[in-house]
Amino acid sequence: MNFSSNDTDDMLSETVRRFATEELRPKLREFEARRSVARDVQERFESLGLAAIDLPEALGGVGLGLSSRVLVNRILAEADAGAALALDRFGPAAYVIETFGGSDLLERYRDLLASRPETRLALLIDVDAGTVLEGPVRGEAAWIASGNADVLVCLRRDGAWVMESGFELEQARGAALHATGASRIRYGGAPAHVWRDSTLAAQAWAKVRLYHAALIWGVLVDAAGFSRRYALERVAFGKPIAHHQALAFLIVDMEIAVERVGLLIADAARLIDAGMDGTGAAASAFVDAVEASRFVGPNAVQILGGHGFMRDYPVEKAMRDSRALGLLAGGTDAAQDDAGAALAPANPMEFAA
Repeated sequence: MNFSSNDTDDMLSETVRRFATEELRPKLREFEARRSVARDVQERFESLGLAAIDLPEALGGVGLGLSSRVLVNRILAEADAGAALALDRFGPAAYVIETFGGSDLLERYRDLLASRPETRLALLIDVDAGTVLEGPVRGEAAWIASGNADVLVCLRRDGAWVMESGFELEQARGAALHATGASRIRYGGAPAHVWRDSTLAAQAWAKVRLYHAALIWGVLVDAAGFSRRYALERVAFGKPIAHHQALAFLIVDMEIAVERVGLLIADAARLIDAGMDGTGAAASAFVDAVEASRFVGPNAVQILGGHGFMRDYPVEKAMRDSRALGLLAGGTDAAQDDAGAALAPANPMEFAA
């Protein structure tokens, strides 16, 4: 497997980084305060083709695959993970619709988004669904990372459903990812589409996990990089604090954690793009991203000391956002279960004596 970048990746990285540097990072606190991104920024994002980077070309997408989506999400999240979620109106719900409903249904919802600029799809993950997937569905979720939604897509272990009406969102305060908003959601009624297939659910879940893991990766890249630069500039006892051994070791450990996360995510994405089973690899990558966030985020704040908790610096936001992202995609417990099942299957291959 070739891990080197190609010309397409390099051009894509340059385009996304320019957009993130010009449009997202300077307005980070503005978008947090308004709990949404500006309309002109949304329009530029979509005009660059970044919203459809991994959609099939036949549906008006760029068709670059999951590896490119991971790259885009990582770079956007280095600037603002909340804005990255807000900009993608299709979001990871696209993977559920494409996996279960195919290109025809995906095209229908793509046309809906194109005709109504404010339309959004929201993804709900129901890990603990104990009811049989049939007839009307009812329930609620205390928090989803979306300020509004016109279509609700739910992914379960045994299938998925799509609801176009019969749900309501109530604005929630939220503690992180402010640019995308936060809502409490209640739903009840007959879904427009229902699918029952645990195998397809696992495939969709793998892509959803990588989508969010890439955002965590980007946040950690920013947190580790910013705290390292701060440690090189802050002087104590006659030298930069980064040159004191204990802190130097911590900075190295943080960089290793971030690089490890990136390799696991890239490996899983390439497996899926190659048509191979990447469910276990995606679950492992998500778990490692969450574990790394619990190490890198707080330590980035710690390196800055009291400054780390001030909104003048981005590390407090990085710690909040990375923890919130770890609650999405079904959380780590379900991911650990799936990663373990892939490593230790129920019917392991027998080895010859």
